[in-house]
Amino acid sequence: MDTKSFPTKGNLIAAKNSLQLARQGYELMDKKRNILMRELMELIGQASEIQSRIDQTFRSAYGALQRANIELGISHVEEISYSVPVEESIRIKTRSIMGTEIPLAEYDRQPVVPTYSFYSTKQSLDAARIAFDHVKDLTIKLSTVENSAYRLASSISKTQKRANALKNITIPMYEALTKNIADALEEKDREEFTRLKVIKRMHGGR
Repeated sequence: MDTKSFPTKGNLIAAKNSLQLARQGYELMDKKRNILMRELMELIGQASEIQSRIDQTFRSAYGALQRANIELGISHVEEISYSVPVEESIRIKTRSIMGTEIPLAEYDRQPVVPTYSFYSTKQSLDAARIAFDHVKDLTIKLSTVENSAYRLASSISKTQKRANALKNITIPMYEALTKNIADALEEKDREEFTRLKVIKRMHGGR
């Protein structure tokens, strides 16, 4: 038998303290879940808006690229593409929301400088370059938002499980334990009171 369930005043105090902590823990988990849910809904809205902008910008970029291919030739455009430097300045930082680490993607935004000569190209290539650079910006933002949303959703799921465990298991357990110990102590007090009355009656009868 668990010694914590023995009907003693010490165990009753301990059970009440544990019950109070469990209730406080549930309130904190519930608040954390609500805060994370608000953050998640905001990120979902951002992701939807950024994705819409990416789709629109991609269409413009590919339209300009098609015009450049027609005007300059696919082979020439492909040769020019090799001069575009690879983006290697992306850095991942984090910020914390209620203990959940959220990624933040950053990179060095340099002025968009063409890597090709103007005399051998057309305006359509310039438009494609600018549009695809914009797509890069939006894609980095979207990756941050989507990864943040994924981590928040995972944290919300864990928080919900902990809150459910406190609400449905831990709190009822300590409520029952507190009641059982309190009832047992009350019964013990009644028995002691009855015993004292008997003893007093016996002494009074002498």
